[in-house]
Amino acid sequence: LDYILLLHTGVGGIEAEAVMLGQPISMVLPEVVGYKLLGNPQPLVTSTDIVLTITKHLRQVGVVGKFVEFFGPGVAQLSIADRATIANMCPEYGATAAYFPVDDISIGYLIQTGRDKEKVTCTKKYLEAVGMLRDFKNSSQDPDFTQVVELDLHTVVPCCSGPKRPQDKVAVSDMKKDFETCLGAKQGFKGFQIAADRHNSMVKFNFEGCDFELAHGSVVIAAITSCTNTSNPSVMLGAGLLAKKAVEAGLTVKPYIKTSLSPGSGVVTYYLRESGVMSYLSQLGFDVVGYGCMTCIGNSGPLPESVVEAITQGDLVAVGVLSGNRNFEGRVHPNTRANYLASPPLVIAYAIAGTVRIDFEKEPLGINASGKKIFLKDIWPTRNEIQAVERQFVIPGMFKEVYQKIETVNKSWNALEAPSDKLYTWNAKSTYIKSPPFFDGLTLALQTPKTIEDAYVLLSFGDSVTTDHISPAGNIARNSPAARYLTSRGLTPREFNSYGSRRGNDAVMARGTFANIRLMNKFIDKQGPQTIHFPSGETLDVFDAAERYKQAGHPLIVLAGKEYGAGSSRDWAAKGPFLLGVKAVLAESYERIHRSNLVGMGVIPLQYLPGEDAGTLGLTGRERYTIIIPEKLTPQMNVQIKLDTGKTFHAIMRFDTDVELTYFHNGGILNYMIRKMAS
Repeated sequence: LDYILLLHTGVGGIEAEAVMLGQPISMVLPEVVGYKLLGNPQPLVTSTDIVLTITKHLRQVGVVGKFVEFFGPGVAQLSIADRATIANMCPEYGATAAYFPVDDISIGYLIQTGRDKEKVTCTKKYLEAVGMLRDFKNSSQDPDFTQVVELDLHTVVPCCSGPKRPQDKVAVSDMKKDFETCLGAKQGFKGFQIAADRHNSMVKFNFEGCDFELAHGSVVIAAITSCTNTSNPSVMLGAGLLAKKAVEAGLTVKPYIKTSLSPGSGVVTYYLRESGVMSYLSQLGFDVVGYGCMTCIGNSGPLPESVVEAITQGDLVAVGVLSGNRNFEGRVHPNTRANYLASPPLVIAYAIAGTVRIDFEKEPLGINASGKKIFLKDIWPTRNEIQAVERQFVIPGMFKEVYQKIETVNKSWNALEAPSDKLYTWNAKSTYIKSPPFFDGLTLALQTPKTIEDAYVLLSFGDSVTTDHISPAGNIARNSPAARYLTSRGLTPREFNSYGSRRGNDAVMARGTFANIRLMNKFIDKQGPQTIHFPSGETLDVFDAAERYKQAGHPLIVLAGKEYGAGSSRDWAAKGPFLLGVKAVLAESYERIHRSNLVGMGVIPLQYLPGEDAGTLGLTGRERYTIIIPEKLTPQMNVQIKLDTGKTFHAIMRFDTDVELTYFHNGGILNYMIRKMAS
């Protein structure tokens, strides 16, 4: 809602639970960064291209814990849907909020979407009266900001982001070269470390009676998905018109590519259908599979077995292309090591091409039955074409018709019987919902926080460890601790479902903590959810190692680099480590919501002093750590850490407010709320 009328910020799931129980949220007063937009976008540029450019820029600027307010004449060139796309990517560039003040375009949006005209008029008059209705072309209205950064919209070019992070923007014109560079680069955010003699490996396979080939860069998932891109008429109608032109030109998508369309709302389906482009999307395989996160959160479903076998046989870097917000490692699908964020029209283009190793300016998307080469420029719709369709079909009556049916259209949902009991009745047989252990042994008496003595390091990470690395939401691997638990409960692999679907079962989620198949632990020389159990020297699954430490009474900590906890505001990324026995995390920096979630679970977020990190301090992670917790604590105080090697250093205890210290003394915010309610 930051793009129209209201200011809002994201909060962690643990904070949200406390709010539902009546606890207010505390925060440090943020700095406000002014992001000045200038110029006009180029004709072929979409809102997705703009937001991916902004995401990379703001990650470089550094806006974690800050508000970003957009201003300048360039804002007037953006529709409300475009502004929504930019605001919704706020977590990807790390800001607390991304805000667009209200202008006449905002008021026009209220009318376009069928709001009551009398209320709209009243709203506009109020905003004018209090000086909140902005004219972005009038620089005298520009506020004073802590910091100002600029972007000329005319410099934005069509782009994607990947292969492993939303901020790693790549111009479409550079995609082929960039991917081929990534193939041979050292394992990392922009590298897969594939030997040079294997860059052109090909694997033949059969699908539904036809022979095909896969190579590094082959697209196997193409998904038009996400909460924002798929609610933006300009890019969705643009995708539909591109699909129409592609079909009319005789282009097709290879049948083994998993294509899907998950609109942001029923309104999108309505105008795609009414404008006549839905049938063309369907002909290319982009049928509506549902409404929601879908592929963006890892719920694409399985790939064809022959495709998986080919990828495995050739150890191929297969690709997913999606219009979502996040492409962190292991998130989209276990068999797509490279995943690129792109606009909906580009998703279709790469699906038709079947590979990201293509230069659209020089190479054709495909060759039709007549032998004619069809290039992307031949089927890319113009801005005028898109706007003409939008004006005709995205109208107030459409919104009213869809919204009026919203409570009655889903008969299956409405037929569900809801229990009327005031207290939830736990089902001991359920593998989806079980009573959590968070309050076991809780008493009304507070216990003084104790020094953490001789803690082992469970895992040692580099930079940008996301909540998807910490607590994946996707499929449960058959050889994982969670799979073994579910098997012991009588389930078969096809019944495992996903971690996201089993968030109500702490036994599954604890076993799923640090279970991402792309996890890079410095203790292990390969990717995977394993670590070293130092007392025995054995390499174990992370959960199994944590259990051994817990049984022996050893506390645990985690070492990390910059941007620890980036990505989704996933409460289990804090609850899971807590259940594993992690008492503290020592990192160079934290993503705002994840730090808050750690505080909420009573896990101490420690931060290296400025200019220090594991490298400068000579930490290997094989030491044992004693973290001195003094009796009197103050926000952001320095604490001493002693190693069993005799070395000592200091770190910042990232409890940022007195309220957070109160939560820590209670063992977490939920314990605090229980004690408060009981008293």
